[in-house]
Amino acid sequence: MRRMKVIIPVALLTISMGVLAFSKLHKEDPPGRYEVIMGLVGQILTQGHYQPKEINDAYSKEVFDKYLKSLDSEKKFFLKSDIKGLESVSTHIDDELQGAPLDCFNAINAIIKQRVTEAASIYPELLSKPFDFAKEEKVVLDPDKIDYPESLEERKEAWRKVLKYRTLEKLTELQETRDKQKDKAGEKIKTDAELEVEARAKVKTVYDRYFDRLKNRQDDNERFSMFINAITTTMDPHTDFFPPAEKRAFEEQMAGKFFGIGAQLKEEDGKIKIASIVTGSASWKDGRLKANDAILKVAQGDKEPVDITGYAVEDAVKVIRGSKGSIVKLTVKSVDGTVKVIDITRDEVVLDDTFAKSAIINGQHKLGYIYLPEFYADFNDRNGARCAEDVAKEITKLKAENVEGIILDLRFNGGGSLQDVVQMAGLFIPEGPIVQVKSRSGDPMVLRDRDKSVQYGGPLAIMVNEYSASASEIMAAAMQDYKRAVIIGSNTFGKGTVQRMLNLDDFYSNKEIGALGAIKLTQQKFYRANGGSTQLKGVASDIQLPDPYYEVAERKDADALAWDEIPKASFTPWYDPVPVEALKRNSEKRIASSEAFKMMNDNITTLKKLESQEAYSLNQQTYKAEQKSNSNALKRYDAVNEKVKELNIVSLKTDLDRLAADSAKLARNKDWLKFRQKDIYLDEAVNVMNDLIALSYPKLQGKPANK
Repeated sequence: MRRMKVIIPVALLTISMGVLAFSKLHKEDPPGRYEVIMGLVGQILTQGHYQPKEINDAYSKEVFDKYLKSLDSEKKFFLKSDIKGLESVSTHIDDELQGAPLDCFNAINAIIKQRVTEAASIYPELLSKPFDFAKEEKVVLDPDKIDYPESLEERKEAWRKVLKYRTLEKLTELQETRDKQKDKAGEKIKTDAELEVEARAKVKTVYDRYFDRLKNRQDDNERFSMFINAITTTMDPHTDFFPPAEKRAFEEQMAGKFFGIGAQLKEEDGKIKIASIVTGSASWKDGRLKANDAILKVAQGDKEPVDITGYAVEDAVKVIRGSKGSIVKLTVKSVDGTVKVIDITRDEVVLDDTFAKSAIINGQHKLGYIYLPEFYADFNDRNGARCAEDVAKEITKLKAENVEGIILDLRFNGGGSLQDVVQMAGLFIPEGPIVQVKSRSGDPMVLRDRDKSVQYGGPLAIMVNEYSASASEIMAAAMQDYKRAVIIGSNTFGKGTVQRMLNLDDFYSNKEIGALGAIKLTQQKFYRANGGSTQLKGVASDIQLPDPYYEVAERKDADALAWDEIPKASFTPWYDPVPVEALKRNSEKRIASSEAFKMMNDNITTLKKLESQEAYSLNQQTYKAEQKSNSNALKRYDAVNEKVKELNIVSLKTDLDRLAADSAKLARNKDWLKFRQKDIYLDEAVNVMNDLIALSYPKLQGKPANK
């Protein structure tokens, strides 16, 4: 009998305060790779997770439902009878994690392969003849509003409506393009009938690629990885399984070595979307791509764009990446609902651009602005970059410029080094607890700033949004608890947990089985100095601004860990508390009278209305009327920046002198400033700072805040 190789990582022993006592996992001799992974995952979740749920029949059923959804998100493969037939194994997963045969995975795997093969013969037949777009009928696209089809005929009808809708989308797009080119002399104008044939051909190409992936590239290993991730993410959203190839990719990501446009991708509902923008990358410098934007097409320079709907992430990456200096053109549907073509010059990530950076905003008061993209720290080099030290340097530079207040921008900052956020918070307060950290067992550990000196004691504002997470939330929460700074923006993400990567190969060694992958395991939870968790609720900004990235946070996930609180740590608030209520009243008045913010709110309302639509017309006249109405509503958002006054934001002379010899860096710096000149949120942050100086620091009017 092969035994588990019991090598417990020091990090796990330290963080979880316990030992994973691995028992004999399998009845087989020897166990297969899938069985080994299942056994390891089961024990790691139960013995190492911060707050493990009971892995029982109810847990199994939740995993079962989640896995089916990941395999058939649109309910176009499985039949209702399949789901009923699989119910007998839906509660087996907890047993399989303890060594029972993998009946659930094997049963689902056999059926999905059969159903995909069947569906692969449906779409070519349906797309071989014209659709009747004069007929009045509708399609429901939200899978939560429909059930699995009862029969093969009902499934074919569901496919017909979806394919008709996709063809109608493509046909309308082709007609609009044709109508714009009608005045061009010498060009043959295609008829509607010809365009309908072309639209069906384009849709077929999309689904050809989609089914090619499902039949030929989504193999048993990939489906098994999806199965394990359904298990781990049911424990909590941030506990993930990484098969060997994805583990390597994750490690490369953590190392910050990226090439191409620098956008991390995800696949969602058959679309390729932006998961996040790599700080310092070509996309980050360009500034137009945003998280959750959907990439519809990709073109190499001036070549014909390729529709990537239905592509897998790895396939999309292949067409988006390219040589340094080459241009890729992305047709993107933005989170605000608009569709635009974004051209980006491919480049390597420049690490310098990931570091803290400052500027001066001239206006009613001379303000310092510090942008921190992440709480970075080079753990492999004692002399490497640390964000706390870098922010301290930026503060010193700004004080030398006699600024009257400082804005720290943590928008889109997903977190990072815990040590650095504690040290950074200490730059603004004399001393005291910054955050409390609790492991699975034991009392909370209070992480304190012990340096009684204050590097900067003047007016301070911190900008956040829904993508500000983890360490960003610790920083904002600490400054809010101490009443040291005014927090401006929307509610933060609500990720109050910390994960550690555990290599499964450290627990089991068998060259015949090969590499197993890794688990990114949630092992700690953060709490504010006031005792409340940052988990789920995040940090509520003092000054609430409308955010187009609404409802993307932790609270949207049903498996997220709950909010709770522990006893408050003992601390002394700032001697001159920020007058939040007065600042809030003034800001609310400005926002209420701001045409730009009114347009922003109208756009968010429009998006919510569009998302609530359940059925879509398959009649072309009705469809076009709906699209025209939606387009007109969303176009108003494009004019928001036109209503924002341009900020006078400039680089520090010392920085410009340092960049003088590097024309590329100077150009990037110019773009960085330009992107912030018409920033509606930064503009309001400046207004709030002006109020803060007037209310709390009247003696500083026109004087530096160098306390």
